[in-house]
Amino acid sequence: MTYTEASMDVLRQGGDELADATVAALFERGEVGTFNTLMRYVSTAGAPLPDGLPDVAREYLEATRVPPAWVDWEEMEKARLFFIDNNVHISTALSFASMPACYVVPHVAKLLSATHGLKYPSKRMAETGQFTVYLMQPDAFEAGGRFIPAAQKVRLLHASIRHHLTRENRWDTEVLGTPICQEDMIGGQMFFSMLVLDSLHRLGIHMSVAGAEAYYYAWRVVGAMLGVDQDAVPETLDEARQYLDLYMVRHMGPSEEGALLTGQLIELYEEVVPGTLLDPIVSALIRYLVGDTCADWLAVPRTPWGTVVKTLPHLLGVLETIEDRSPLGAWALDRLGHLTSVLELSSLTRGRVMHYAIPEQLKKEYGISSTVPRTRRWTPPAATVSS
Repeated sequence: MTYTEASMDVLRQGGDELADATVAALFERGEVGTFNTLMRYVSTAGAPLPDGLPDVAREYLEATRVPPAWVDWEEMEKARLFFIDNNVHISTALSFASMPACYVVPHVAKLLSATHGLKYPSKRMAETGQFTVYLMQPDAFEAGGRFIPAAQKVRLLHASIRHHLTRENRWDTEVLGTPICQEDMIGGQMFFSMLVLDSLHRLGIHMSVAGAEAYYYAWRVVGAMLGVDQDAVPETLDEARQYLDLYMVRHMGPSEEGALLTGQLIELYEEVVPGTLLDPIVSALIRYLVGDTCADWLAVPRTPWGTVVKTLPHLLGVLETIEDRSPLGAWALDRLGHLTSVLELSSLTRGRVMHYAIPEQLKKEYGISSTVPRTRRWTPPAATVSS
């Protein structure tokens, strides 16, 4: 598939028909509060839906309770093993590359500013981290798994944002397109898949072709469950590279919201890092992974630790070599990565389970102005030239 400005413009107008209709009905009937209250008790797949759940919500949940029929479960298992093998690196990439990349798209930064409070800046990262952990569990798509209910709720969350912004005349659809449109949903999918793989490569992490492809495939499945048009989504890593490059060229730039959100992210992780001596490494790592141009747009401070961060690929390369050559070393590093990820997520969530509720209103101040074999090491597709 080849992407052009014209094809992206079409995607810019598309929403999610099923989720949008469900949310519109819930608001029209005054049933959003009831839905949010009852759905707090629905956190695992296969659990009986509670009595009193609005009919329109019950119909939506029944229609979205299973993954697409085309899912290749062997490929999903490869993705899970890839995640286990690289979980701490993936968490690092999500935190210090994927989230800042979202902030460097001005209209996305405005949306994110509208949907979570400034008093809890870690909420977006906590939701993303928890969502990813649910996805990579062995029982993610089985009865008792937590991923499917989370995906169902996130899809409605996106629809509710579209509902608020379009009905309250707080979004210029002529200029900005539909809020959380198909173009942006696919863009987000690229941030959490292709950009993560790019970051792992930049950090010197050893990845097989099979592992990289499987990880990307898992996020294609996620996109399908979040309402992404599968006729438009990139199927291969080469297509993903073209889409991501064109999307960023079309939209990236500086914004007050982007700088504010990035500042909050930096403060959050400086709190997680013990003491204060290592605090500057947070800014240095973001700058290293997103590049100086984007980092300047996001007002990421320059620190002397930039030189130190550039040595990370060498250090991680040594650890990866140990992991490659020693089963015991691989086990120890995987366990350390798992514990690090668990502690990081616990800090972000403040020990609580995140509930993906439909916001009944937006912020008042918001406004629009076993491991996969390590053979055939993966390298990112070359950058494309936008047409």
